[in-house]
Amino acid sequence: MRDLVAHHLLFTLFLFGILAANHACDQNDQVSLLSFPFNTSSPPLNWSSIDCCRWEGISCDQNGKVTRIWLPSRHLKGSVSPFLGNLTRLTHLNLSHNSFSGAVPTGFFSSLNQLKILDLSYNYLGGDISLMFSSNGSSTGWPTSIQILDMSSNNFNGMMQSSFLLRAWNLIKLNVSNNSFTGPIPSSLCINSPFVRLLDFSHNHYSGQIPNGLGGCSELEVLRAGFNSLSRVLPHDIHNATRLEEISLPSNYLSGPISNDVVNLTKLTNLELYGNNFSGKLPVNIGNLSKLKYLLLHMNFLTGSLPPSLMNCTNLSKLNLWFNFFEGNISTYNFSSLHQLSILDIGRNNFTGSLPVSLYSCKSLRAIRLSRNQLEGQILPEVLQLKFLSFLSLGHNRLTNITGAIQILLHCKNLNIIFLEGNFLHEKMPGDDLVVGFDGFKNLRALNLADSQLTGQLPIWLSKLRNLETLDLSFNRITGSIPDWLSTLPRLFRLDLSNNLISGEFPKEFCLFPALISPKAPRDDIYLYLPIFIIKNGALLQYNSLSNLQPKIYISNNNLSGNIPIEIGRLKQLHMLGLSHNNLSGNIPNQISELTNLEILDLSRNQLLGEIPASLTSMHFLSNFSVANNNLQGPIPSSTQLQSFEASAYEGNPRLCGPPLPNGCVDIVSSKVDKDIQDDENWLGMPWFLVSVVLGFFTGFWGVLGSLLCNYNWRVAYFQFLDNVKKRLYVTLGMCFTGLHIRL
Repeated sequence: MRDLVAHHLLFTLFLFGILAANHACDQNDQVSLLSFPFNTSSPPLNWSSIDCCRWEGISCDQNGKVTRIWLPSRHLKGSVSPFLGNLTRLTHLNLSHNSFSGAVPTGFFSSLNQLKILDLSYNYLGGDISLMFSSNGSSTGWPTSIQILDMSSNNFNGMMQSSFLLRAWNLIKLNVSNNSFTGPIPSSLCINSPFVRLLDFSHNHYSGQIPNGLGGCSELEVLRAGFNSLSRVLPHDIHNATRLEEISLPSNYLSGPISNDVVNLTKLTNLELYGNNFSGKLPVNIGNLSKLKYLLLHMNFLTGSLPPSLMNCTNLSKLNLWFNFFEGNISTYNFSSLHQLSILDIGRNNFTGSLPVSLYSCKSLRAIRLSRNQLEGQILPEVLQLKFLSFLSLGHNRLTNITGAIQILLHCKNLNIIFLEGNFLHEKMPGDDLVVGFDGFKNLRALNLADSQLTGQLPIWLSKLRNLETLDLSFNRITGSIPDWLSTLPRLFRLDLSNNLISGEFPKEFCLFPALISPKAPRDDIYLYLPIFIIKNGALLQYNSLSNLQPKIYISNNNLSGNIPIEIGRLKQLHMLGLSHNNLSGNIPNQISELTNLEILDLSRNQLLGEIPASLTSMHFLSNFSVANNNLQGPIPSSTQLQSFEASAYEGNPRLCGPPLPNGCVDIVSSKVDKDIQDDENWLGMPWFLVSVVLGFFTGFWGVLGSLLCNYNWRVAYFQFLDNVKKRLYVTLGMCFTGLHIRL
């Protein structure tokens, strides 16, 4: 029995040896693999075996020929070796999410006629894509076996000719997104590749019209070509591709109406056409798209009222119609059937009416933006039913009762963002009676009550918002001084109090904001459910996180007085500082130059004195600077930065000189010297004799007369003296006349 077992074991080992010998790696393939930069991997690849078929990420067929290289996300570097083209049995090549660079060798894939899956995505590869698949100068070298081609997120360029897909008979997935391809999208896609399911041309430089013939792609499920320069109307036959689940064509120049035939695409779950020039009304029967989850049509020119059938899209998760020309009474729509709705953005339209009560039935809502419409009424307590609400933007409507709104919203425990600007006109800022039992807004990160002409002072309840990062109270009528507690908010890095009636001195405590002092100050990188839009230098900028906003302090156009404290230099994380249109005096402190991250510095229209500190020349990031209309003097410090601004940044300071001002400092010095010389000449040319006579007369006259007027005894003695003089004069004259008479 033992002998039988032994013989059986030996036979098994013999068969295994034969099979192992048959599966041993082909030596030519092993040599080709060794040209691969495997030693750059992190962690290192396990390629220690003498049999390459046992190497990590390598698979072979029964003949030992390499059929699969599967090495994604291994931190591989270097170029793609041309010797890999010798692996003629290769069916799968996945080098995605590495750091390969350079051009792929010309004709590299022309010999890989069994290749089914090629994934080079997320590398740094470049070059003309047509050369990769060329053979003897033609582009017919595309392997007919290719099913999946993913070259996304690289640096490939050139024009993808229609012949590029001429042999793509088995193509299922084509992804060339996030490259630099130019020209039109290749035509005849569906003729050459009738089984294609995914086409992704997004984030390139394609232009022209989307080609006709897409309706022939009977298997097409995903079409993406956003963020290009495509124009004109959508091809009508696209609505024949009834298997389509996603159409994503944002940020192009597409125009025309959204065809009513779009409702034929009943499997559609994602329709993204935002950032184009579409016009007209929404299809009346858009509710037929019952599987629709994402309807993103913002930033177009769509008009009319919303079709009631839209509320039949009960699977909607995100509805974004922002920045169009829709109209109608929003309160008449019944949102209560949209139980899956998590994001609603219909801001910047012309909707009227009050806040729809039915909206509070959408318990999944996390973000609401209804700003810049013509909505009226008040925020109702029913909003508390939205337990997951994080983002609320109702700005620039006609809402009333700010105190009631704050008292309700402070109980929305998950609120991160509250934008209520441009409402509650001329109402009073909610008072400190809110502080009594105040236990709300624990997660609030941003509060905007600007542009409302609110009256009163900064309320103390704001000091309870310990997680607040950005506060905008600009364009109100807030009075009083800046409270010390404002700088105790540990996360606040963006503050706008401009265009108010705030008075008093610039407090030193204002320079103690923790988030503006230390780069390690806590700041949450929370991704916003809806982006924030800010206009800067005429451009509309989009921010998806508060942490991407620039730290700033704006207190312009108030009644602040006193000096700018030298402690201002502690706010080293500050990027924007606006103190213009106040009554600040004294010198510009040298410590401002310690704000090395500053991009905007506006000190114009104050009463600042002295010279511009030479240390400001070290502020290399300044893109906007003004000290106009102050009392500054002396030369403008010489630097590439300060001289790059226009003269208007310095105007209104008559004693300021030097470039870019037209008046040079030499002219001012010469003018002063000439004035001094002229003064000396005038001094030497005066009639000194007449001056001395006049001065002597006044000195003698008032010296005598002043003494007599001020001293009675002196005055009596003086007149007695005059009488004695007069008597002696009479006696003397009498004796003289008597003597003369005797002689005669």
